[in-house]
Amino acid sequence: MSKKEKSEYIIQAVSHALDLLEQFQGEEDELGVTELSNRLKLHKNNVFRLLATLESRGYVEQNKATENYRLGLKSLELGQTFIKHMGLLHQAKPILQKIVDLCNETCYVSMLKEGHIVYLDIVETTYTVRVMSRVGFRLPAYCTAAGKVHLAFLKEEEIERLYGKTKMEAFTANTITGLADLKKELQKIREIGYAVDNEEHDTGVCCVAAPIRDYTRRVVGALSISGPSMRFPEERIVNELAPIIIKEGETLSIRLGYPAE
Repeated sequence: MSKKEKSEYIIQAVSHALDLLEQFQGEEDELGVTELSNRLKLHKNNVFRLLATLESRGYVEQNKATENYRLGLKSLELGQTFIKHMGLLHQAKPILQKIVDLCNETCYVSMLKEGHIVYLDIVETTYTVRVMSRVGFRLPAYCTAAGKVHLAFLKEEEIERLYGKTKMEAFTANTITGLADLKKELQKIREIGYAVDNEEHDTGVCCVAAPIRDYTRRVVGALSISGPSMRFPEERIVNELAPIIIKEGETLSIRLGYPAE
């Protein structure tokens, strides 16, 4: 069945309900009826009816103190079910733990989704000073180590599609915002086999990442080590963290069927 034919079967109310749920992907924990109405360009009565339906099934819940809405437990359960069934995460968990045992810095597994990196799982450092967990967060790929690892192995035309006509926001003084500079960075990543986020999204936070490939040789995820920049001097990145993340990225790739050398 073609996409055009499938589009004829779309139920508008269901589409609106899903649009509403997707509004909770940002940094806001709670949203009110007015805010949702403005974002979705729907009448408040329609938004309220959608919320009432989702609330009855546990996908959203209302904070009685503020009268705003937030995601409910059912949304979490659905997300956790998805995660459990992903072979990538099942294979990644012991490797995340191994990396943390080796360097005692927080380690993530993530994947690329629509130009953003999505953090799927984490094993945290034992240090008191650490970076806040990003599991479930979506961050722009061009200013994160895990994101740049994915971008480095995309086709040239895909990079052009993502950033050729789109302004790249500067989150810090170190953010790459020019397409030519980004392409130069991606070429370097392909050559050395890993990416570094040198305070490019958050001031004071550094990250090192390597690709995860599957049996098709395609990059399907990234392993990354993240922490405060004071613990990530260049010498440590080059001599300790990069070799660890490259080696364990290869180990995980082999477990997913990537041909061993």
